[in-house]
Amino acid sequence: MILVTGGAGFIGANFVLDWLAGSDEPILNLDKLTYAGNMDSLAALKGDARHVFVHGDIGDSELTSALFAEHRPRAVVNFAAESHVDRSIHGPEDFIQTNVMGTMRLLQSAHAYWQALDEEAKPSFRFLHVSTDEVYGSLGPSDPAFTEDKKYEPNSPYSASKAASDHLVRAWLHTFGLPVLTTNCSNNYGPLHFPEKLIPLMIVNALTGKRLPVYGDGQRVRDWLYVKDHCSAIRRVLEAGVVGETYNVGGWNEKPNLFIVNTVCSLLDELQPRPDGKSYAEQISFVPDRPGHDRRYAIDASKIERELGWRPTETFETGIRKTVQWYLANPDWVSKVQSGAYRQWLETNYQARA
Repeated sequence: MILVTGGAGFIGANFVLDWLAGSDEPILNLDKLTYAGNMDSLAALKGDARHVFVHGDIGDSELTSALFAEHRPRAVVNFAAESHVDRSIHGPEDFIQTNVMGTMRLLQSAHAYWQALDEEAKPSFRFLHVSTDEVYGSLGPSDPAFTEDKKYEPNSPYSASKAASDHLVRAWLHTFGLPVLTTNCSNNYGPLHFPEKLIPLMIVNALTGKRLPVYGDGQRVRDWLYVKDHCSAIRRVLEAGVVGETYNVGGWNEKPNLFIVNTVCSLLDELQPRPDGKSYAEQISFVPDRPGHDRRYAIDASKIERELGWRPTETFETGIRKTVQWYLANPDWVSKVQSGAYRQWLETNYQARA
């Protein structure tokens, strides 16, 4: 069995579904079920004995210690995190509590469990921490892409909290010997993505006739990684990664945000045209930029390809089409996650930028 934290969130749920689609090894799934945790994402696993779900917080040391003792996982994959930059600007404390304190307490529980393992099980245990490229800061237009030895320069409360968690993971290796692995990924997109992030927000707003808010001039550049490619990379790192190493996971798809929005509009024009025959692009609305918005992120994923033989299988063109098709085919999932709290959040973040 492996322990997956945050396994009802976007990346975590995709990982759990993909893992159990290709393996009979059970998953113990621990998730706090905050606004972004969604059990509907795991509906296909209802009644599946290989999926053991526990509603709880990685910061609850008593709970995590009990779960380690009862289920005796061979590995931890830590997805649990607050992960939205805009939310971290409005309320940074939640990010410190989950991403820093929560990671620290999970590390403590994992270390105590690992120390008590017998000599046969101890060498094979792994703690894989899933992080972000945002810890590296912002790049200029011609700067080389982030490599694993790029110094940390986080610019938002979110990225600062994730940088802190990365450092804690490193410390638990060097101080306590816990066998850890870290991955830093670029912007994920794909099915089951909570519609506060760029791509699902554009799809959902377009289909409901709302404006498509684009920050600033729309030229902020990100590297886009299809979520199922990210999941396959994590599986590969867990399988063959060298203890103590960091692996950058990227899609080799640098695109400006405005290009992304226009691509979504074009696909919707093709797959579900507006009743009036006009393009969804007419709904694009430029809004004032958010504070401290990083200009460009780019991942150099050469190391994981060179050392572990992993490379993404989806191009941006294939991945974004699959993503739009998934949202068109799953309106019930979308409607269920759009609670009153979600609508209130959109008003808080975007209305003042109108």
